[in-house]
Amino acid sequence: MNPIQVNTPLLKGNELKYLSECINTGWISSEGPFVAAFEENFSTYHNRKHGIAVSNGSAALDIAVKALHIGAGDEVIMPTFTIISPAQSVTAVGAIPVLVDSDQQTWNMDVTQIEAKITAKTKAILVVHIYGLPVDMEPVLQLAKAYNLKVIEDAAEMHGQTYNGKKCGSFGDISIFSFYPNKHITTGEGGMLLTDDDQLAARCKKLRNLCFEPDGPRFVHHELGWNYRMTNMQAALGLAQLEQLEKFISIKRNMGSNYQKALAYLESKEYQLPIPSTSYAENIYWVFGIVAPTENKKQDLIDHLTRYKIGTRPFFWCMHEQPVFKKMKLFGGERYPVAEKLARNGFYLPSGLGLTVDELKTIITCIHEKIV
Repeated sequence: MNPIQVNTPLLKGNELKYLSECINTGWISSEGPFVAAFEENFSTYHNRKHGIAVSNGSAALDIAVKALHIGAGDEVIMPTFTIISPAQSVTAVGAIPVLVDSDQQTWNMDVTQIEAKITAKTKAILVVHIYGLPVDMEPVLQLAKAYNLKVIEDAAEMHGQTYNGKKCGSFGDISIFSFYPNKHITTGEGGMLLTDDDQLAARCKKLRNLCFEPDGPRFVHHELGWNYRMTNMQAALGLAQLEQLEKFISIKRNMGSNYQKALAYLESKEYQLPIPSTSYAENIYWVFGIVAPTENKKQDLIDHLTRYKIGTRPFFWCMHEQPVFKKMKLFGGERYPVAEKLARNGFYLPSGLGLTVDELKTIITCIHEKIV
């Protein structure tokens, strides 16, 4: 049996045509025309004024934090259950991540815990939409307004998702996306910042380009930034992928629905599946996750799938349990039981856009053989 990868991208639109144009014209660097076209089309899709394309999603977070003048001693409230990138960007500038636990049903940050974590040092709330459902944004935005806080929206996994009918990526003072190969839109590597603020947009563009002064001498710098530019070739891929996004969303939701129906029996055996919807969103199934009753049962199922060459990935590991942050003396003694269970017992199945019907059936059959 051929291996079933945990993710396979779908590259069947204008990707080759646009990449060929880059090569034929010689425009392969960040100066090429596809960058501006991708920025404009992506920001328009999300009803945002500005799009700033960058080299990856982590770069977008670095820029977002620094663009908002978050620095040493500032506090940023964020989920403990997430990839390390948001916390890394916060700690890199000397700021302090302040963590909240997860909601048991959606696996996103529990927004009811945010207000108790706000102090005089709080500068921003960093929301991270997890796996397929968005954070409940209305309470977050109300708190941000009441306490004069900035909102950084990490929508890396939410291409095309909506919250109460409004696109994810349109809620933050700055919102960010990733275009890693497992995302709905991929550029291989790549990222995007979205904002409606003219000054923030200008600052983000400056920070991604080594802080060259737009009106000053070419090689005179008054601030440190990064070389986080996106290439024309990456943007060409992104533009072609964006043209297919609605189709991709349909594929993902159909995949998730098929998994849900076929694996519903697992819930009677104390496994947790993603919930299909909330009052404010329908699951977009960026990945299809399963939370096992115990760590041992999780590992037994993963080992079984591995023997059949079926790829899986564990869930994120909590920030308060990351060894690197323990070395930094962060989060001492903090416990977040919901997130800890997700991290220990959760994993996800092959969920890529290129997953075939036969592969999906093979995965479902393999799980059935093990559990039943």
